Amino acid sequence: MTSLDVRRLDLNSEYLGVSTLQLMENAGRAVAAEIASRFKPNSSVLVLAGVGRNGGDGMVAARHLASMGYGVDLCLVGSESSIRDNIVLLNWKILREMTSSIKIQVLSDSSSLKPLNADVLVDALLGVGFRGTLRQPILEAVKILNRSKGFILSVDVPTGIDADSGGIQEDAVKAKLTVTFQAPKAGFENAREYVGEVKVASIGIPPEAELYAGPGDVDITLRRRPPQSKKGDFGRVLVIGGSETYSGAPALVALAALRAGTDLAYVAAPEQTAEAISSMSPNLITIKLSGSHFNTANLGQLKILLDKTSVVAIGPGMGLHKESFDAVGKILERLEELKKPTLIDADALKALGALKRHLTFPVVLTPHAGEFEAVAGRKVSPELEKRTQDVKELAKEVNAVILLKGRVDVISDGHRMKLNWTGNPGMTVGGTGDVLSGIVASLIAQGCEPFDAAVAGAFINGAAGDFVYKEKGFHLLPTDLIEKIPNVMNDPMSHRDAKFLE
Repeated sequence: MTSLDVRRLDLNSEYLGVSTLQLMENAGRAVAAEIASRFKPNSSVLVLAGVGRNGGDGMVAARHLASMGYGVDLCLVGSESSIRDNIVLLNWKILREMTSSIKIQVLSDSSSLKPLNADVLVDALLGVGFRGTLRQPILEAVKILNRSKGFILSVDVPTGIDADSGGIQEDAVKAKLTVTFQAPKAGFENAREYVGEVKVASIGIPPEAELYAGPGDVDITLRRRPPQSKKGDFGRVLVIGGSETYSGAPALVALAALRAGTDLAYVAAPEQTAEAISSMSPNLITIKLSGSHFNTANLGQLKILLDKTSVVAIGPGMGLHKESFDAVGKILERLEELKKPTLIDADALKALGALKRHLTFPVVLTPHAGEFEAVAGRKVSPELEKRTQDVKELAKEVNAVILLKGRVDVISDGHRMKLNWTGNPGMTVGGTGDVLSGIVASLIAQGCEPFDAAVAGAFINGAAGDFVYKEKGFHLLPTDLIEKIPNVMNDPMSHRDAKFLE
């Protein structure tokens, strides 16, 4: 697990109803149980707790060990006023009432630290969120801890270790034992001399927190915007599609991409269609292609734009002309040369099915059941368990991420697989799939991996539809979804109150 995995699973668990308080309680109890399995109750235990959630795990462990009869001291390394997490604060207040069973010290500066003496020394200072360099008084606590003679146990990750890389900036705790939660952390292999023996403890995260798309999957895709950000830093999306009949589809893709956070959205469409799209919104930049439908002669017009855009979404409203199919094949060849992330939807999926291409660059396919059949040459099963296997197999065959739209969206890259349950029957209205494509393309343009973007995009799109349903019932329009995208991305956990319940 990476630190992002931890964040994702914690939020998804909370979304499913398992609170962070429960997870912290289970984590602390697991640490206490591991100590109890190795040391007798007359042993002395000193817990060094930071002011964050890793410290909260240590506080819970201290409480459980005291209830088992151990002599427990707890040192809060940092000031009480620095405890900003309400769950950590709750556990701290509990310990402050346990004056007869736990000796508590508050060490707010390094000058008050003294040599540590106990049979067991618990490092609960910093967890998976640590990056950079250790600061006082944590740094001095780590140095003194490493000079002590007791058995050092680290909670989740030894303090000073980057959980993802195993990198060490300065000092780090050299643990005899690390009790880590759910799975070993990605950086442990590079930090063996610091993590010591590793014990993995389950803390009650439901398997569905991994299987189902949730707020955590959205959270890990969101990028911070530094004050010095400039136009283009958050990606450029090029949408290729549209026809005399379908001018709205590519416009919806581009508008959704903008609303999801990308900086620039271009729509390349046949000239008359592009004119119509220009009149729909001043937010869109249109490229007027020659001819009445997408064709191979258009490739020269797109050459420069393909080079400078971050991701290409091709197919919405494109039409089924043979010339368009030929042009899709040619442009995929160029995109393959550029290794350009690409989203293929709608009519371009049918072209892909006819081409029978094995893809060798980052691609997301977003079919519904009929388009899945066009790509795979076989129907997808209506039964969810078999359906997931069908999607996984096709993802392997074509070497792409597949987001199969349906009552339950199925997302797979051929190895991983996710289900998304957001959304409602009102989203059968035309255009909601185009909004989904725009969201996914936007997330990829902002730097997300295609699989992560597809999972988050499915959740965001469906949740936006649920917010609209809460206001308007089944009388929703795809443009309504676009306006609700910020609701989900700004606070994905808020969807708990807008879930569509059958």
